[in-house]
Amino acid sequence: MRHIFVIGIGAGDPDHLTLQAVKALARTDVFFILDKSEERQDLIRLRRRILAEHGRPGHRLVEAPDAERDRTTPAYATAVDDWRVRRADLVEQLAVEHLGEGETGAFLAWGDPSLYDSVIAVVDDVRARGTVAFDYEVIPGISSVSALAARHRTTLTRVGRPVQITTGRRLAEGFPEDVDDVVVMLDGRAAFSGIDPEGLEIHYGAYLGTPDEILVAGPLAEAAPRIRELREAARERKGWIMDTYLLRRSAD
Repeated sequence: MRHIFVIGIGAGDPDHLTLQAVKALARTDVFFILDKSEERQDLIRLRRRILAEHGRPGHRLVEAPDAERDRTTPAYATAVDDWRVRRADLVEQLAVEHLGEGETGAFLAWGDPSLYDSVIAVVDDVRARGTVAFDYEVIPGISSVSALAARHRTTLTRVGRPVQITTGRRLAEGFPEDVDDVVVMLDGRAAFSGIDPEGLEIHYGAYLGTPDEILVAGPLAEAAPRIRELREAARERKGWIMDTYLLRRSAD
């Protein structure tokens, strides 16, 4: 039986690897790398560094252009569904062509693969098709959310209060009701700038765990202009941004 690992490799620091991830890397015959864009070559180099240090001798590396998602259509859910189908087509092809009977393959997922990542759903889809038989295992990783809290030396929750994890798209609709602590991910348009900042604090992080890391914290009204300035300069310099933040109502 073929076997596939979905391995969480952390938010950007090679030292985020868990011992479980290191052991899985050492058992893998072939690693599949889906390239998102030429702009993110530094992330590909980080993956290569991890594999050079922890991959088993003689492992193979298969790289393929990732499926592109239509980010212009207002039909968000339809675009994501279409993207995942095309991703599954690609993963199916890679498994058929490069994963031999009895071999182990792996996909390396940034942060934790269970949090806003499509790899698990895609692998499930491919497995259900039945074209290639395999079992698979998910190795959790240090998420950008955990890294954010650690770098700001804070906790995600406060006594007796829940925390909600959401996206920039949903935050743009308004700060969630009946919750005081909100973690925001996948925010390509600085949604924190469009909400009422009264009584809100922000703990912001971009490129967490990398040499380009950006950290800002403080009252939202004061910090938002600084964050916008920093993230736009970073996007201009690198061509992409990978950030997350915690919004918190100040204690009464």
